[in-house]
Amino acid sequence: MKVINLISGPRNLSTALMYSFAQREDMTVLDEPFYGFYLKNALLENEHPAQKEILHTMELSEERIVENINLLSNQKNVFVKGMAHHYLTDSPKFILNWKNVILIRHPKKLIASFSKVIHSPTLKDIGIKKASELFLFLKKNGKTPIVIDSDELLKNPEAYLKKLCDLLNIPFSEKMLSWEKGGIPEDGIWAKHWYGNVHNSEGFAVQKSSSQPCPKHLAPLLKEALPYYETLKNNILSN
Repeated sequence: MKVINLISGPRNLSTALMYSFAQREDMTVLDEPFYGFYLKNALLENEHPAQKEILHTMELSEERIVENINLLSNQKNVFVKGMAHHYLTDSPKFILNWKNVILIRHPKKLIASFSKVIHSPTLKDIGIKKASELFLFLKKNGKTPIVIDSDELLKNPEAYLKKLCDLLNIPFSEKMLSWEKGGIPEDGIWAKHWYGNVHNSEGFAVQKSSSQPCPKHLAPLLKEALPYYETLKNNILSN
């Protein structure tokens, strides 16, 4: 059995991808298992929705989180949906044993969507810098991750998922293309604040936020984020 570790930023289509993998009978999915650890240990500039509840209910030890994931993978394949910035060290060696996938989205679209929940996010909040750093860390250690792009995925979800599954050495399943409206049992307790679009969907679809402009007050953040996106963009799996 294997651990498929999705490293994403927020508002990147990561939840839809988690829902896609949740439809597989050979897969257990975990929704941001490092979120509580991150909230406890990071220097936050913005309070997160449901922050106190997350800290009260989630495992906060990184070591135990990793141990639990590896134990689960002894029974079944595990798909971990995670945020890049939830990794607080520069060299999280435990991910070297996993199959890593980095999911990116153009920062303009990411920031426009994210700012609907957190008005003034920082570079740390959106994860693109950390995703770039993790890509370089994995590559340096001979474990170059797969880089996928939400816009490429949405062009032709079936074809793109087939390519991804092939690289992951797992069979593609038609079940990955659709799901029932509403949540899934694996949703984090923060779902009510972030997952409205996915809960109203039955498959991969372009969201309204994709065409929204980046708020003017976040133009400096967009400028700051773009170089990290460009680093990853050159490695995107094409459709």
